[in-house]
This record gives sequence, C-alpha cells and structure tokens, in this order.
Amino acid sequence: VAREFHTASLLNDGKVLVAGGDSGSAFLNTAELYNPSTQTWATTTGNMAAARRYHTASLLNDGKVLIAGGDGISGSLKSAELYNPSTQTWTTTTGNMAAARKYHTATVLTDGTVLVIGGYSGSAFLNTAELYNPNTQTWATTTGNMAAARRYHTASLLNDGTVLVIGGESGSGVVNTAELYNPSTQTWATTTGNMAAARRYHTASLLNDGKVLVAGGDSGSAFLNTAEVYNPSTQTWTVTSNDMNVARGYHTASRLNNGKVLVVGGSDRAGSIIQTELYTPV
Repeated sequence: VAREFHTASLLNDGKVLVAGGDSGSAFLNTAELYNPSTQTWATTTGNMAAARRYHTASLLNDGKVLIAGGDGISGSLKSAELYNPSTQTWTTTTGNMAAARKYHTATVLTDGTVLVIGGYSGSAFLNTAELYNPNTQTWATTTGNMAAARRYHTASLLNDGTVLVIGGESGSGVVNTAELYNPSTQTWATTTGNMAAARRYHTASLLNDGKVLVAGGDSGSAFLNTAEVYNPSTQTWTVTSNDMNVARGYHTASRLNNGKVLVVGGSDRAGSIIQTELYTPV
C-alpha cells in the first residue's frame, strides 16, 4: 500500500514494521513487515483498531511495539495500540492517554517506560507529557509540565537518563528553547542556554561523546543550513564551525559507526533535496 506519515520500527528479529499513515485518499490502519533476508513485504495478520497518521511507534523491552496517538478519521487520537511480533496481531492498551495528540514525540526511558511529550490536540498546543507503563498497559501524566507547549520538536535520551526536548513550534511561533526531563522527579527544567536559532522540522543526533547535534530545520520564515551542538555538562549550545551546504528541513540524520552524522534529503521552499552531507564531530 502506498503510504506517507507512517512509522517504521526495526524489530528484534531484524524485520521492519511499517504501520499506518495516509494513502493520499484515506488514513490507514494496516501494517506491513519487511523481511531483509528475502527483501519482500507481507501484510500483518491483523490491522490496527484505528486508522492513524502522525503517530509514534516505540520498540519496548519485550519486543512489542507501542503505537501512540496520531491523527485519525475524527481528529487527534488519545488511544494506543500494541503490536505483538510473535502473533502479528494488535491489541489496544488497557488505558488511553489523558490527552489526544499528534506531532508529539515518544522516548523509551532507561527503565522501559515510554515518555510521550507535547504535540497538538487539534485545537491547542500541548505542554503536557505522559508515561506509559508496559507492565500495566496504563498511562500517567508526569508530575510537572513543560514550560512551553510545543509540536514538531525533537526528544533525545541523554546518557544520564534525562530527556532533552529541543525547539519546535508553540502558539506564538517557532521556539529556540530546550527543556530537560528528569525521570527521577518527573519534572522539567529549561536549559541554561537557548539555541542561537529557533527551529522546527530539524533533527537531533546523540553523538558518541554524549553531546547532541541539532541540524537544519525551519525558522518559520526560512529553512536553515545552521547546526548547533548541545553540551549536557554545561547545558549550553555552540554553533558548529561551519554551516551545512544546503538549508533543509524534514530531512533525516543518522549517526554512523565511525561517529560521523549523515544528513540526507529533506526539502526547502523550492522542493525536495537530493544532496547529502556528513558532519564530523570536533
């Protein structure tokens, strides 16, 4: 099935689960499995209960995949579903999220719980976050909320177990702020410094030294070729010594085995981008 705005998850057996999305004429509740050994696709035995796009997909410690929220036929969703790779079937979680949301992020924490952050309800930007407990299949809102409601942000699990939320868009426009989530206290704190540029549709890559590279994005008025590095020791940002060759948003960034970061594709005001770039950490 042709689809966009879907998710793709690498399973423990090496297969890839592609779930949901939009065919261009309908939202999808179907899922497909890619087998790298045969380079073939097969539809899963069962479908999701809800057709959805702009959702998140998180690989849990038990090998199942948690699909959360997204945009459904009737608007933003608060439901979540679990994919069981052993049976290729779907089940809805025991509880729903407190808030319907799309354009959010989902991060698997070191204890195996899943932190869902921010997003958009369909009528409001969200500063709330929720924790999914895979043992009980239930959700709980975190003790504290973010200082800024945001969507189109990124969320990175740092080496110390905290989560760094970067940029995005709030009701007042694109933001240059970042916040840290402390799982021990379930509270948020803004970082000491802000980014030099406000950005959404950017990427955030955890580097081998524990720092985070933020690349490109959209300021709200222009696509960006700038990049910045976050230092968790000082909670401050440093602009990289040179810019990317091409301004871009909606791209991907992959940390390679040699520690470099490969930035691929994306788009700007003129359309899709074919160029790729490599970042070498200092």
